[in-house]
Amino acid sequence: MPAPAEDFSRRLHWALDQARFETGRGRASALAARYAVSRQTARKWLSGLAMPELARMLEMAADFHVSFDWLATGRGGADVKRVADAALPPYGLPISEREMKVVFALRRLPPRQQRAFMELIEVLAD
Repeated sequence: MPAPAEDFSRRLHWALDQARFETGRGRASALAARYAVSRQTARKWLSGLAMPELARMLEMAADFHVSFDWLATGRGGADVKRVADAALPPYGLPISEREMKVVFALRRLPPRQQRAFMELIEVLAD
């Protein structure tokens, strides 16, 4: 009988696949960046060696449009709304690791520098 973390890993991979989340070797890095954890932690989730804490699992279920009960335990159906059938948000999915680094760098700046950064990005994007 597989350990709960192994079963969770299978469900997590399925949800990530449905969300067209990065595949291959970059999956752990992208997952780590998205949930602000180390790559080692993300690898443990993906390989079935550990499970995220409750709050993070709730966030994942919401992000990937799957039932929390299904993601956490395997009970019930996976779909709250199939990600493949859902409309993508205006910014698209998934966000790349490089984009996540920009977001986390922006969050570390004081408010005045954040405003300046955003003004610069808007000028460059036009």
